[in-house]
Amino acid sequence: MSGTSDGEPRESAGTGTLVTLEGGEGGGKSTQAHLLGTWLEEKGYQVVVAREPGTTQVGEAVRRLLLEEAPDHLAAEAELALYVAARAQLVTELVRPSLEAGKVVVLDRYGDSSVAYQGYGRGLGPDRVREMNRWATGGIEPDLTILVDVAPEVETDRLEGRPRDRLERAGRSFHERVREGYLELAGKEPGRFFVVDAGRPIDEIQGVIRERVGRLLTRRRRPRKES
Repeated sequence: MSGTSDGEPRESAGTGTLVTLEGGEGGGKSTQAHLLGTWLEEKGYQVVVAREPGTTQVGEAVRRLLLEEAPDHLAAEAELALYVAARAQLVTELVRPSLEAGKVVVLDRYGDSSVAYQGYGRGLGPDRVREMNRWATGGIEPDLTILVDVAPEVETDRLEGRPRDRLERAGRSFHERVREGYLELAGKEPGRFFVVDAGRPIDEIQGVIRERVGRLLTRRRRPRKES
């Protein structure tokens, strides 16, 4: 459930595996998360797929507030606090119990999203956000993070002509800072991050994700079906 100092996943017999998908807007990571979950179930793993913020009652309420109802000028500190609150509830209700039960948890966004969006994008500082994440999650870190990297021009094209939520309206410079933040995080923890180009076809992206996740799980344990 946590990484070693050099970023390599720590082998923890009897615990589950946490895989997170991260990236900017329009990259298709939600699709990739669900495809990955389906594939893992077919392989015999006990799998939980969730989105963040969301999934829990608290998380879905926070999601509606942040993406649909809150004003565009919401204070960055308030935005971060709401994301962290939803994350804490998700960990308590779903992530920790699932990992303790030996399941594979696939999350569409997790703590790195706040580091990238609020730490880098909003200028609150990555270290400050990391500390809040550690407090809210009890130190539960991903074993593997798939970064679906979205180039600015790809992001713009994919969002063109559709209604945009509050974060998608934040502007080009904001999303460029978010992307730069993600890539900096990946560069600092190459053992945990696996970067995939969002411009590739969906099936190609899923193929390389499955190969990388499969190698991680093979090292950790064999598939296990519920009896």
